[in-house]
Amino acid sequence: MEKAEKAVNEGEHHEVRADAPAGPGDGTDGVWSGSWVAERLGVELVGDDRLTGLLGLALRRNPKRAHLLVSNVLGKHVPQSPSVVYGYGVELGRRVRELLGDDEARKAVVLGYAETATGLGHSVADGLGLAPYLHSTRRPVAGLTPAGGFEESHSHATSHLLLPEDPALLTGDGPLVLVDDEFSTGNTVLNTIRDLHERYPRRRYVVVALVDMRSPADANRLADFAEEIGARVDLVTAASGTVRLPEGVLEKGQELVARHEADSAAAGDRPSAAPSWPVARFPAPLGRSPQGARGTARSAPTGPQPDDHRIDLHWPADLPDGGRHGFTPAHRARLEAALPAMAARIAEALPRNARRVHILGFEELMYAPLRLARELERTTGIEVSYSTTTRSPVLAVDDPGYAIRTRLAFPAHDDPADGPGERYAYNVAGAGFDAVVAVVDSAGDTPALHAPDGLLACLAAHTPRVLLAVIPSHAPERPSMLPEPLRGPAFSSYAPEEVGWLLQDLSDVTLEAPTEEREEAIQSGGAHYAESLPVEYQPSEQYQELFHAALETSAARIAQAVGVVTETVLAECSPRPVLVSLARAGTPVGILMRRWAQYRHGLDLPHYAVSIVRGRGIDANALRWLAEHHDPRDVVFVDGWTGKGAITRELAQAIDEFEKSDGITGFSPEIAVLADPGSCVRTYGTREDFLIPSACLNSTVSGLISRTVLRADLVGPHDFHGAKFYRELAGTDVSVTFLDAVSARFPEVADAACAQAKELLATDRSPTWEGWAAVERISEEYGIHDVNLVKPGVGETTRVMLRRVPWKVLARAGAGSDLDHVRLLAEQRGVPVEEVDALPYTCVGLIHPKYTRGATGADGKAVTL
Repeated sequence: MEKAEKAVNEGEHHEVRADAPAGPGDGTDGVWSGSWVAERLGVELVGDDRLTGLLGLALRRNPKRAHLLVSNVLGKHVPQSPSVVYGYGVELGRRVRELLGDDEARKAVVLGYAETATGLGHSVADGLGLAPYLHSTRRPVAGLTPAGGFEESHSHATSHLLLPEDPALLTGDGPLVLVDDEFSTGNTVLNTIRDLHERYPRRRYVVVALVDMRSPADANRLADFAEEIGARVDLVTAASGTVRLPEGVLEKGQELVARHEADSAAAGDRPSAAPSWPVARFPAPLGRSPQGARGTARSAPTGPQPDDHRIDLHWPADLPDGGRHGFTPAHRARLEAALPAMAARIAEALPRNARRVHILGFEELMYAPLRLARELERTTGIEVSYSTTTRSPVLAVDDPGYAIRTRLAFPAHDDPADGPGERYAYNVAGAGFDAVVAVVDSAGDTPALHAPDGLLACLAAHTPRVLLAVIPSHAPERPSMLPEPLRGPAFSSYAPEEVGWLLQDLSDVTLEAPTEEREEAIQSGGAHYAESLPVEYQPSEQYQELFHAALETSAARIAQAVGVVTETVLAECSPRPVLVSLARAGTPVGILMRRWAQYRHGLDLPHYAVSIVRGRGIDANALRWLAEHHDPRDVVFVDGWTGKGAITRELAQAIDEFEKSDGITGFSPEIAVLADPGSCVRTYGTREDFLIPSACLNSTVSGLISRTVLRADLVGPHDFHGAKFYRELAGTDVSVTFLDAVSARFPEVADAACAQAKELLATDRSPTWEGWAAVERISEEYGIHDVNLVKPGVGETTRVMLRRVPWKVLARAGAGSDLDHVRLLAEQRGVPVEEVDALPYTCVGLIHPKYTRGATGADGKAVTL
């Protein structure tokens, strides 16, 4: 074992080379599985002699790095002997224990990275022997607060969550052992340590990887970082080296990928049940004798397999399926005791003549399938190999000098939090396996798994026998207590009795980003609009004058609409409704409805504000809190106005999903609004599209509360969605001024409002959704082709001007003072206002389609004159 030590002031950085167990060399016939890429791109692996045995090369479509280092011993992309895969992790863990000593090892926690290194990290924990294990995850769990979260890239979305069932798992001061398959730049590790060190500082970290491929500059960064935080950071690896990349390699790689993708498409390859590239001869699992390993895909039945191909493992009750929520040495002992019987059940289910069997794990579920595969290999004479499915798209090329020979593509089958997508199994098709045992957790045992284009059907096309083993997904206990609502003056400028906010206070977090930067990120798919906040618009003196003039003109009109919608709710929904505003536009309306009920009927109605996010649904924890404290049948959701009805549809879908997930029924998906110009709801004060002054401003007319925020590193599974309280804007706050001006008009409009409500109750108020139809028409006529970029109505148009990058405003010909503030904002931002005849709304705001900074045309490009 080689050891290099370097002390750096208060921090220390040490590197330890772990002697690797016996493992694979080059591929079949001595051909290195990286030679194909190396010859075409000039990529070189420089360093330890063992590097070419540990790593192959492949290509992928990636704007930053076309080449991919493919591990031969990780058990992810390349089928491998489970003893080799497990042996590497255990040996690295033993080296860590030797480095730390038993006393420090007992205080340690091992942390692996999802998805690729979850099994490696768990194997390292086994080699260490004395420490609990946890791996990061991309699967959030309702009711469990993250103990940390960190980025794998510069994305706005958090890539990794840490969800220990025991919150104390990461709070100790013993060494933290971080395990990844490859240490290429060190960015992910540095992000992790930085995040956790701020929360749970400790004196020592150990970074473990199969290969250290950092450049000298990146290597120095770790040493500098250790000094910066005043902690010791050790590095333990099986091999080290660097990747030499010739000039222009990225462009050449991208061209090579594009050419092979085009060739594949021309050949008619299908991206689902068949491999995306030809299934041809495939070498034996590395580390095994190649004799008899070659073979073409065997004929087999297609489509899903019957239920008698399911193996009941008799997985021990309450034993976690892996380290997603923590796995202790006691758990390890229980697993060790159960493995022989579970492996025997797999052996019994295999065909009698099976000689080559593959165990296929499932994304983050790597460790349990690996241990089952190793036990099957240890206790039978069967040649067993192991790999797992993955999210990573990689080009497949049928060449012995290329690491990814074949690819199976199939839809995700575990209802992932980030939405549906394609998943892959590499080097399984064409491998000549007599049987494949797919091992998934119960969250992945869905109809999509068994569908005609699902994983099981894909496998059935390439092996005579497919079996399924399902491990129960560990479900941590959910805390029963949810926090009490936030109230003014501690949170918002509203009086405490006016509204309780079912939100968490993120006032101390910097969430604002420049409007243009947010727009580009949102439209490119790099971020969701709810993950950041726009910089708060500070109105000019002229604009504030417009607001006050509009309020003076429209206060009575708004008061009458408030009376109409409140009387309708009291008559139809509940005599004592629980008002629940959709923050934040609905909150002033909810307060006004509460005031009307008190003024006209002497009722003191409870009122709360909750978050709903387009594309993400309503805050389920807020619904849980409401269900604990009120009858869901009394809850009436309130919003300010409708545009095209997107939030109306979002709420209906979210309520349906909540009923299925929690079994709580009674919440009505109906929304009561002040104005319904889009004809999207049954309960409204008016269907006219006119200026509601609360739409003119942002937080300064909404209790100084920001738009709501939903970001995984800030909002845990049992947290309310977040928002900020802009206390510093108190000098320009007109929130209560707006409410008082409207409430003051209640006496003069009361009789008319009650009469109008009575008339509406006797009429057919079924939504016609004419607003949605108009939006679709406008989207096509103006070449936008995205209804989310068309914002109809005065309120939505104002939001476009204040928060997004506007392209143009469509105004109904002859629209008067209702559009004065829109015209002023358009003039300030250089946005054209186009008058349109027969527009169903007073105005429509169009967000810049295909926005990129510097663009002036609708196609996202600069217009040259």
